Amino acid sequence: MKKIDCLGDMCPIPVLLAQKAYDESSPGESFMLVSDHSCVVESVQDHFKSKSVSLSVDEVMNGIWEITFTMK
Repeated sequence: MKKIDCLGDMCPIPVLLAQKAYDESSPGESFMLVSDHSCVVESVQDHFKSKSVSLSVDEVMNGIWEITFTMK
């Protein structure tokens, strides 16, 4: 699975990187975005809510989120 390291990156950079990975992915493929900003989680969820993708958000450590994107 492709992993996008966005630690230290502020919006809109993580959203733009996720969109690029989304555009390059095929149905059934997955990728993960890692962030240390809670606003990124909200921004990503808002940006992808109308797209053909399933999101799974997991706070793996205090203040570190892994967002897994799975193409539908």
